[in-house]
Amino acid sequence: MNIDWSFVLQVLQIIWINILLSGDNAVVIALACRSLSPHQRKWGVILGAGAAVALRILFTLIVVRLMEIPYLKLIGGLLLLWIAVKLLVDETDEADVKESSTVWSAVQTIVIADLVMSLDNVVAIAAAAKGSFALIVFGLVLSVPLIVFGATLIITLLQKYPVLVWAGAALLGWVAGELIASDPFWHSAVGALPASFEHLAAPAAGAVFVVALAWLIKSRRRRAGAAH
Repeated sequence: MNIDWSFVLQVLQIIWINILLSGDNAVVIALACRSLSPHQRKWGVILGAGAAVALRILFTLIVVRLMEIPYLKLIGGLLLLWIAVKLLVDETDEADVKESSTVWSAVQTIVIADLVMSLDNVVAIAAAAKGSFALIVFGLVLSVPLIVFGATLIITLLQKYPVLVWAGAALLGWVAGELIASDPFWHSAVGALPASFEHLAAPAAGAVFVVALAWLIKSRRRRAGAAH
């Protein structure tokens, strides 16, 4: 049996992106449902995560269609680079999420917060899936059990091993570089590009750019903090 390793790689990329980017969403759900009874909390988590993922599938499909337009892959790749750097240098702000007193108010809170926060998931999964509807649905449906059952473990691992966050951000940079290099803009501007540029050089440059820029920003922030 022949194994399509490129497909396997895409699946692994989507799984890792989900693990990396679903932690914040899990915290939002926990905060929104924290005042509910145990029975209500279970349904609030399940319904909230399900509704949020369903809407994300719709928005991701829209993003994939938009990325077929020239220059939008370039824009999407640059946006993904920013998301990757932001992941490393910014603090989360889930503490602002209000607790809810009923299941439906919790679901509403979860869906609204998730839509505001999920641009990173949508762009990253759309880029990693490379237009595959099956991979998009797989990646987003996968986020339900990750959010509902694996949130605590994921957050603990990422806090205990910060290198995993850096590795994940580098992966986002890799996907962004590949996305930028695949935009038709390059073919019209400089002609046909070698396959090694689109599938190796540009992705590697994206990964290095994210790690280097985030390290530089964090170093400057540490020096500024020490000066005060």
